[in-house]
Order: sequence, then C-alpha cells, then structure tokens
Amino acid sequence: MSRLVPPFRALLMALWLALALALPLAAEPAVRLDLGASSLTRTERGWWQRLFGEPSLELTLALDHAVPYRVFLVGDPARLVVDLKGVDLSGLSPSDLFGHDLVPALRWGIFQPGWSRVVIELPGPYRIAQAGKVSGGAQPRIAILLHPVSKADFAPRPSAAAALRDLPDPADLPPARTRPEMLTVMLDPGHGGFDPGAQVDGESEAALVLAFGLELREELQRRGVNVQMTRDRDVYVGLQARLTMARQAGADLFLSLHADALPQGHAAGATVYVWNPSADDRAAAQLALRHERDDMLRGLDLTGQDDQLAAVMMDFARTDTQPRSEAFARILTSRMALLGIGLHGRPVQGAAFSVLKSPDIPSALLELGFLSDETDRANLTDPLWRARMVEAVADAVTGWWTDETARAGLLRR
Repeated sequence: MSRLVPPFRALLMALWLALALALPLAAEPAVRLDLGASSLTRTERGWWQRLFGEPSLELTLALDHAVPYRVFLVGDPARLVVDLKGVDLSGLSPSDLFGHDLVPALRWGIFQPGWSRVVIELPGPYRIAQAGKVSGGAQPRIAILLHPVSKADFAPRPSAAAALRDLPDPADLPPARTRPEMLTVMLDPGHGGFDPGAQVDGESEAALVLAFGLELREELQRRGVNVQMTRDRDVYVGLQARLTMARQAGADLFLSLHADALPQGHAAGATVYVWNPSADDRAAAQLALRHERDDMLRGLDLTGQDDQLAAVMMDFARTDTQPRSEAFARILTSRMALLGIGLHGRPVQGAAFSVLKSPDIPSALLELGFLSDETDRANLTDPLWRARMVEAVADAVTGWWTDETARAGLLRR
C-alpha cells in the first residue's frame, strides 16, 4: 500500500470507511424502549423543593441493550433533551410513559438517521444533578435526576453540537432539504459594535469588513444569489448567534470576513481558513484569541466542552461538509490569484475558529488582508482593489455552486 499514489490510497480509504460504516448499521437490530419499566417520577423531599416550590424529577429509560446517549438542557422554554443512538421509538406513545402528566409536554421521534430524541418540557428551570447508566437489574437503564433552580442559575448548554439543528422538537424537524436552484450565502462581517476588531492608523477591521460585505452582497445579488448577513450595520453579534442565523436562513455557504492584525512581518496577503481543530500555527492561534475574546468576556463558553459522543456526531456530519468547505477555499484562492490579488504564502490554512465549527454548513473564513501590513492596509481602503476582490469572491461563490449542483445531481442518480 505504501507505493500507492495518494489519490488512489484516499479512494481506497473512502471505500473502506463507507463499508465500515454501512455494514454494522445493516447488521445491528434496533433497540427498543421498554415503556413498562420506564417512568418519569418526582421527589418531594429536599431543600430545593422547599426553596423553589417545584419537585425534583427523575427520568428512567429502560432499554433492550445499552446504547450511546447524550443529555443536555435547552431554554425558551426550559427543556430536557435526550439523544439515543439506535433506539426505535416508533409505535410508542409518550402519553403511555408513567408520569408523563408531571410536565407540560413530552414528545419523541427521529432526530436524524440512526438517532432518536426525547424532549421533555420542564415546569420551570432545572439542572441535571445526575445522569448515567444504572447497573444491576434485568435490563440497561438510563437515569436522569433533575433538581429545580432559580432562573438566574439555569444554564442551558450552548455547545455547537447542540446547535446542530437549533434543537427543534423532533415532531417539528423539517423533511430533508433538497438543494434549491437559488444559492443562499450567509456573509459574516466580523466584530462590530463595541468590538472594533483590529485597529491600525485610524482604520478599524469591523468597519472595513462591513463595507466589503455590503459591496459583496450587492454583487452576489446581481448574480441571482440569495444573500443574508449576520450584520449589515455597526452592531455586535455573538459567535454562536452567527451560526444560528446561518441555519435559520438555510444557508448553503457561510463566509466570515476579517482583516486582522498580527505583529509586523508575521502575515500579509489574503488567506482562507477552513476548520481544523488540530492546527498548530501560532498566527492562527493568535487570530482565534482575537476573534473570540469579546465572546469570552461576555461569559460565553467557547472552549469546546462537547462530550465525546457529540464530537463523533459532528465528525460524521463533517465527512460531507469539510471537503466542500475545502473545495470552496481552493476555488476562492484560485480566482484571487487569477485576478492579481496578493495571497499569503500559504493561502489555504486550517484553524479552530468558532465560526468555522458548524458541522452542517460548508464554511470558510476569509482574511481579506492584514491591517498590520502597509500594502494590505492600502488595498483594503482602495475602492478599485476592493472591486477586484469582490469580483474574485463572487466568481468563486458562483463557481463553487455550479460544482455543488453538478455533484448533487450525480448523488441523486
């Protein structure tokens, strides 16, 4: 195998992975929920009952076999979400679960192929006191204990995996989305509002990338592209909110725009970043800190505390989106080079920027240039250079979409 050329080796690896993923799924029977041994109960005892007036709740799910699962809370309204791998809930009614009437609503259904989701609307804010598999007994059980808390102490989890579908109820999941003829792009001018981004010689990154984003939107719309923007004025938008906006818009491509600053001599020229959590480039690490500092100051947890199972789910989703993100990055740098745009020595790089971590939308971050570089700074304030860059990006977006449409047609066959 060591003498195989890389493309052929990659093809063999892809075929092996496809078989490895497909065969177990075909062989493994679906796991069933034993309703008679499952329940939702409340515990009246405890200081939290006296303090908050709500009882503690315990959900017990009895299964044929132990399965991977994940548990988390979401807000508006407060809900407990339980994802179960390989569990078939078809034919089972939530109203038949003992204790279903203790909560405002309880529903379940298919979350995505191979996964079921249980959603319990809670009578108020709660925290997960315990969650785990219960040993002993005739069958595996998952037990989740919830204690009431004050509204101020309610802490729904903001992980990227939990935001994969913005956590709709299973009954409300839309059918699989077919590729529309019109491309939808979410443009994301970085920073804004109280966060000006990089500032050099009176120029601010937030203002420059917003101006460029508005010019790019006009050109893309002229070409028939549906363009949405995370911000079209000088306001601050949190990092997680930017990703949520892209999903709500049904974006086919997420493009974040920046024009950062690094110590003199560290970087110059346009650079395109795609997701790579293992990237060890020092400049990329510095940029990640700069991009995300204000979200951290505002109390958001951006340290990637997704559990191992969530990470696996995201990796599966990325097996489709990551190559598409990388394809867009290659097309974009090619178009910029053809139009004489100065590029970084390594024009396509990987980085662990939070705005790139969405596993379900092809995403890229474009550093238009670096304000810390005199030539780049002059280009960014030059209308003629910006017009050329707008043309390059618009060409790349529409060219990438042409390839995507052809690819989708082949997959349908």
